[in-house]
Order: sequence, then structure tokens, then C-alpha cells
Amino acid sequence: MIDAIRTRRRNLAEDLPPGGSGSSVPIDFQRLERLRRLSRLMDSRWRIPFTRIPIGLDGIASIVPVAGDTATAVVSAYIIMEAARFDLPKSLLARMAFNVALDWAAGSIPVVGTVFDIAFKANRANLNLLHEHLEQRLAAAAAKR
Repeated sequence: MIDAIRTRRRNLAEDLPPGGSGSSVPIDFQRLERLRRLSRLMDSRWRIPFTRIPIGLDGIASIVPVAGDTATAVVSAYIIMEAARFDLPKSLLARMAFNVALDWAAGSIPVVGTVFDIAFKANRANLNLLHEHLEQRLAAAAAKR
């Protein structure tokens, strides 16, 4: 599904005039791809053997309560800061920050937090929010044409 969205977004971006989508900040697809790769590394890079459960550095680091979750929350904050460069609304950035705060708070609980970190993919959710917003922005720009 992500590939279909990415392809559709590329096609729309190629049709846009130079300077981006008509908004004050053009969409930087290289930055978006970096965020996608980092999000995947943090949340779903590997699979737990003999299962289909994805795990990333966030789930692995949560084995060390508080310290591991704090370290991964810093990386998640970086993802939000980079996403903010796409000129996102403050309400969307607040929602992303809430996802990270929830991931940090619940993930800091010993044992239960590790299971929560494996189940709840905050970075993936944040990247999906970013994709949805950019998709709407591109669709609005295409509709103006």
C-alpha cells in the first residue's frame, strides 16, 4: 500500500510546476524517504523468529526500561522535527508528539512496556500521519490545476 501511495505521490509531484506543491514549503521526497527508512529501523526492521511480529530498535531498546525508551524517544523526536519541516499544522505535530510520549511512558514500564513497544509502532503511526497530510496537500494542489 505504501508503494502505491509513493508512486501516486511521485506522479503528482512530476505534474506540479517547479517550486513544489504551491504551498510555501515544497515536498522534499528525499527527506521523506530518509524518515521512512528511519521509522522502519525503529519499529519494524526485523521479525521475531518463527512469528510474523515485526520488531525494531525501539522494541529491542525497551528491554532496558527508561534508558532504552528515552534513547528511542530522542530518535522519535528527531523524526517529528524533520516532519515539521514539511510545514505541518501544529495540531498534527501535537498528535505526533502524543504518540511518542505515549510510547515513552508506557514503554518505560518493566516487562509490560517491552510488550507495548513491540505492539505499538509510534514512528510508523507518525509517518502514516505525515503521508496522509502530504497526500491531501498534493491532491489539493492537483485539484487547483
